[in-house]
Amino acid sequence: MNELRDLLADVVADADAVSLFSPNAAAFERFEDADLPVVVVGPENAVDAEKFVELPIDFIDLEGRIRFGIEGALEKEFFEEGDEVVCVADFLGGVGNTVARIETSDFSPSGVYDLFVNSRAEPGVVRDVFEVAIELGKKGQKGKPVGALFVVGDAGKVMNKSRPLSYNPFEKSHVHVGDPIVNVMLKEFSRLDGAFVISDAGKIVSAYRYLEPSAEGVDIPKGLGARHMAGGAISRDTNATAIVLSESDGLVRAFKGGEIVLEIDPEEY
Repeated sequence: MNELRDLLADVVADADAVSLFSPNAAAFERFEDADLPVVVVGPENAVDAEKFVELPIDFIDLEGRIRFGIEGALEKEFFEEGDEVVCVADFLGGVGNTVARIETSDFSPSGVYDLFVNSRAEPGVVRDVFEVAIELGKKGQKGKPVGALFVVGDAGKVMNKSRPLSYNPFEKSHVHVGDPIVNVMLKEFSRLDGAFVISDAGKIVSAYRYLEPSAEGVDIPKGLGARHMAGGAISRDTNATAIVLSESDGLVRAFKGGEIVLEIDPEEY
C-alpha cells in the first residue's frame, strides 16, 4: 500500500494544474485546497468553477475527453504549452477513480475542440447533428444499417458547390435541427441519396444534395466510400463541418478542413 501511495504522490508532484473531469463539489474543493489551478471539464459548470471547459457531447472514451479538455483549456489560456497537468476522471462507472499526468505538449492538437467551438456553425447545432447521426447509427432503418451525410455551416457556399438530386423537402421552410419532429424527418430522408445541408444557426437548408468539389488530395482510410470522400472534400473547400454516418462500419466521423477530427461508435452511447 505504501508503494501505491508513493506512486500516486509521484503522479501529482510538482504539477502545474489539475483538470477535473469529475465535477462534484467534494472533489473540486479538495483540489482547490491543494493550491493548484483547477480547470473543470464537463457538460455543465455544476461547481461554479472560475475555469471551465464545456463538453459538448459525452465522450465515452477517456482519451477523447482528456484531449478535448486539454485543447479547450489551452485555447482559453487556462494552460500553457509544456504544463504538467493532473487529469482526474471517471472510468467504468466509478467517480474520480482515474488519475493521469499529461504534459500539454505531448500531443498534437486534433482539432476536436475547434470542431465545436471555432466552427462557423453554433456549437449546439454541431452537437444536435451528432446526436441525430448517433441515434440513426444505433437504430438504422427498420433494423438495417444506413449511411448519411450532414454538412453543417457555411450553407451558401456548400449550396454553390452542390446540385439537387431530387426535390428539396425543406425549401422555403424554417425548420431547425434539434426539433424532435424534424429529427424524425431527417432519419426518414437519410435513407435516400445525397447530403443534408444545415446553416450555421441550425436551419435545414436542403436534403438530397450532390456535393461537387473535387476529391483530389483528400486522404481517407481504406474501406470508406463516396460519402466520406465527399464529406472530406466539402469540408476542405468550405468552412463547413461534415458529419458522416458510415453504412459499412456504423461509425460516425466528423471532417474539418478535409481531415477526420473525430470518430464515434454509436453503440457505445
